[in-house]
Amino acid sequence: MRILLAEDDPLIARDVAAHLASAGYLVRHVADGETAWHLGDTEDFSAAVLDLGLPTLDGMQVLKRWRAAGRDMPVLILTARGNWEERVEGIDAGADDYLPKPFRMLELLARLRAIMRRYAGQTGTMLACGPIEIDTKNKAVFLNGVPAPLSALEYRCVSVLAMNAGRPVSQIELTEQLYEQDFERDSNSIEVLITRLRRKLGRETILTKRGFGYQLTTSE
Repeated sequence: MRILLAEDDPLIARDVAAHLASAGYLVRHVADGETAWHLGDTEDFSAAVLDLGLPTLDGMQVLKRWRAAGRDMPVLILTARGNWEERVEGIDAGADDYLPKPFRMLELLARLRAIMRRYAGQTGTMLACGPIEIDTKNKAVFLNGVPAPLSALEYRCVSVLAMNAGRPVSQIELTEQLYEQDFERDSNSIEVLITRLRRKLGRETILTKRGFGYQLTTSE
């Protein structure tokens, strides 16, 4: 899953990006508000970690522009400012959660998982979609209660589909969510990946919506 990290402090950005990558996320880091706004408005991300004190355009304005444009990805706000008025403004502007600095990385990861689960309509650490269950904390997938031996890439693909349960996800969106921009891949890489997943999870678990993309089945 692809995370947009907008943070201008190089040390914080380095640590957050490293922990996100270790947790299995693909991270796109930017250090200014204008770039953050543009990327969030034109590309697909599973969530954004957004610092308020960004140069060129502050994080609050970035968030307001995203929401005004209909961009509904989960957003976790980071800030060194601690006043409650700003927190209220951020929540009213469409922030999904608020994390004041300094913070512990494990809390950031936990809060990020939580806002993505809520976005997918789930409340616990398990994402359920038909016969498939995803343990978002331990990065594990179960088929009818039995652990499925998935690679990291296969896990991310199933997670993206589960986070968007109820709608098909296009090949372009899956490509953006699963691969680094500079990663060399074949034009049919998504099709090959889906084929592998169907072998492991059952052909009926991933539906092809012609002209729209792929979708996890929601029935047992």
